[in-house]
Amino acid sequence: MTKSRLSWKWVAGLLAVALPLTLFGSIVLMTPLPGGLFGGGGAECEVDTGDLSETAKEDIPPEYLALYKKHGAAIGVQWNVLAAVGKRETDHGRSDLPGVKSGTNEAGAAGPMQFLIGTWGGKARIEIPSEFNGYASDGDEDGIADVYNPADAILGAAKMLKRNGAPDDLRKAIFVYNRATWYVDQVLEIAARYAASGEVGIPPENNPDCDFTVQAPSAVVAKILEYALAQRGKPYRWGGTGPDAYDCSGIIYMAYRNAGLSIPRTTFGQWPFGEKVDAGEEQAGDLVFFNAGPGTSVTNPGHVGMIVSPGKMIEARCTLCGPIKITTYKDRIGIVGYTRPLQNPDVLEQLKRLPLAVGAPSLGAMGSLGGRGGESPGRRGSG
Repeated sequence: MTKSRLSWKWVAGLLAVALPLTLFGSIVLMTPLPGGLFGGGGAECEVDTGDLSETAKEDIPPEYLALYKKHGAAIGVQWNVLAAVGKRETDHGRSDLPGVKSGTNEAGAAGPMQFLIGTWGGKARIEIPSEFNGYASDGDEDGIADVYNPADAILGAAKMLKRNGAPDDLRKAIFVYNRATWYVDQVLEIAARYAASGEVGIPPENNPDCDFTVQAPSAVVAKILEYALAQRGKPYRWGGTGPDAYDCSGIIYMAYRNAGLSIPRTTFGQWPFGEKVDAGEEQAGDLVFFNAGPGTSVTNPGHVGMIVSPGKMIEARCTLCGPIKITTYKDRIGIVGYTRPLQNPDVLEQLKRLPLAVGAPSLGAMGSLGGRGGESPGRRGSG
C-alpha cells in the first residue's frame, strides 16, 4: 500500500462500518435538469487557493487537484468539497470498480464522479453544443462532454452541487448528489481533512463581512452595488424589499432606490424597462433575466439577477436556495437576455437631477464594496 493509501485508513474504517457493500459505488441520484430551461476585508476574507493539508497533498493526484480548484472557482463551489466527492466516489478515478473508466456499475453510474447516465444527459458522450437534459459539461473544451473525462465530470459535479445549494447549504447539495445522511457526513469530513484549516468554509465573495472588488462604470453604479452587496447572507422572501429579506427583483429595486433612482418593482416590469444589451456586452449594474418560475416564458422571464462583475451576479433566488449570494450566470440554463436600466429615458432624466451623477468616475474605475460597514438602511417599497 502506498503512502497516500496509509493516510486514509480512517476512511476505510468509516466506510467499512457505514456501507460495507459499496466502497466507492455511491450514485448521483438527482433528477436531470429541466430541458427548457462586499466588511471586514481581513485576512480571513482572502481567497486561499493554497489551503492544502498534508493529507490533501499526499492523496489528491495533481491533475485532479488542478481540476477541483479550476472548476470550483469558476462555478462557485468549495474545491475541497468537490475533491471530497471525488474521493468518496472513485478515489479520484483510481478505483478499478465497474463504471469508473468505462461502462456503468450495476446501478447505472459512470465516470470518476459517478453520474447516472440519465442525470448526465442521456449518453456517456455528448457533443457540445447540443440539446440535452442533464449536467453534461465540456470542462476541457474539446467539444465533447464525456462522463469518463475528469475535466468534464468534475465540472458537471460542480454545477450540480451549485444548483442544489452549494456553497452555502452544503448538506442539502451533497444530499441531493447522493441521498444518504451518512454520505453527507463522510463527504464533509473528507472536505475538512483536505483543508489546512480543517474547515470547509464558504467562498469569501459570499461572506457578508468581506469586501468584494467590482469594476463600477460610474459612481451611480457603485452606489447601487454597495447596497446590493451589503445584503449578502440575508434570506429570500417572496415579495420582500428589505431590510431583513428580499426576493429577486426586490433587492434590485431597493439597490437602485438607494442610489436615488426609481425602476419597476417586479421582474415582469423590469424586463421591458431597461435597454437591451447584447450578451458579452453586459457590465456591472446591468440585469440578467431567466426563464424560470411558474407562468414565465422566453418573452416573460420570471427571475432576475444583477451583474457585479464579468460572469457573476448577485441574486435572491428562492426560499430553498440559500441566502442572497454572488453566483455565476453564464453557465445557468434559461438566460433570456440582459438589460441596462440606466439607459431607460425616465432614468436618464432622474440622473440629471442626482448630485451623485456629477463627477462620476470613468469606465473601469475600481472599488471594493459590500462589507457590513457599507450597508444602507433598507426601506419597504410600494410594490
